[in-house]
Amino acid sequence: MIPKTERVTRLTYCQYLLVSQTNYTLTNYADHTEKFSHDMANRYLAEDEVRPRLVWENIKDQVIRSAYGFLVFDDTVIDKNFSRRIELVRKQYSGNAHGIIKGIGVVTCVYVNPQIDQFWIIDYRIYDPDGDGKTKLDHMQDMLLNCVYQKSLDIWAVLMDTWYATKEMMLQIEKMGKIYYCPLKDNRQVDDSGGSKPYQRVDALTWSETEKKQGKIIKIKGFPAEHKVKVFRVVLSTQRTDYIATNEMEQNNTEVVHDLCGFRWKVEQFHRETKQLTGIEGNQCRKARIVRNHIGCAILVWVRLKQVAVETKRTIYRVKYDLLDEYLRQQIKSPDVQMRLA
Repeated sequence: MIPKTERVTRLTYCQYLLVSQTNYTLTNYADHTEKFSHDMANRYLAEDEVRPRLVWENIKDQVIRSAYGFLVFDDTVIDKNFSRRIELVRKQYSGNAHGIIKGIGVVTCVYVNPQIDQFWIIDYRIYDPDGDGKTKLDHMQDMLLNCVYQKSLDIWAVLMDTWYATKEMMLQIEKMGKIYYCPLKDNRQVDDSGGSKPYQRVDALTWSETEKKQGKIIKIKGFPAEHKVKVFRVVLSTQRTDYIATNEMEQNNTEVVHDLCGFRWKVEQFHRETKQLTGIEGNQCRKARIVRNHIGCAILVWVRLKQVAVETKRTIYRVKYDLLDEYLRQQIKSPDVQMRLA
């Protein structure tokens, strides 16, 4: 008989997500514990409130700050393409799928210390315009202001994707006295002639050999009359060229810009690791509060895996998969299912 005092807690649920390898459903949880039923786990998720501030409370003592630190913003879509009536799910563009899918959008903020090549998740927001009326840009601005004025993080520059490279956001970052580096969409209208020629697409600009190496000063359409930025033509492959805009007018080295923007992929690494190691996409419950709590717990699990990885000098994948080592040793020594045919 299950004691009445036994109940699922945030700690026990996160522990389940941490150790489970492939299946993160509540049914699987109940099948592998004698203490808790499916209903008990469901009740916990329906009653708790795992908010984004808990990430900072758990990570702040692990963050190694740097005067050259980056804040990186991006969003990911938690795939629910085969879901039925799950709240918070909406059709939206997924970079992984390269198309529109049904999913839950999560806007994330990562802090990168380039001097030691480490990063930490600092904040996140769930994209729910029907519930709070906020766009992804609103969420980014909220997190940016919080990181600078409440968390007082050491930030040298902000890195972001084309979606967030709007006039309002770029001017906001400048107003805060920070640097930004962000790619412009190929069709962004710009002028490098000082007003003597019409605006044209940024990917239609003509580049001299010197400008290819040192960048060029442009005006982006819609910005204040005298407002200029510097743009760099960064060739990533034969099929992709990025046009990186920055307000650091002293920058004059395209190779340096290429390296700086490389740190933007740390947020993609975070998205990949949470999806592959924490079960962030694995919950099948329908209610918004349960979905929010599951996402929050999955991110807290990543925080713990990251901490152990740093302490033990392993990758976060090795930390997770090493949990199976003892099982494998035991099964090789004394297998539950004996091999008969070979």
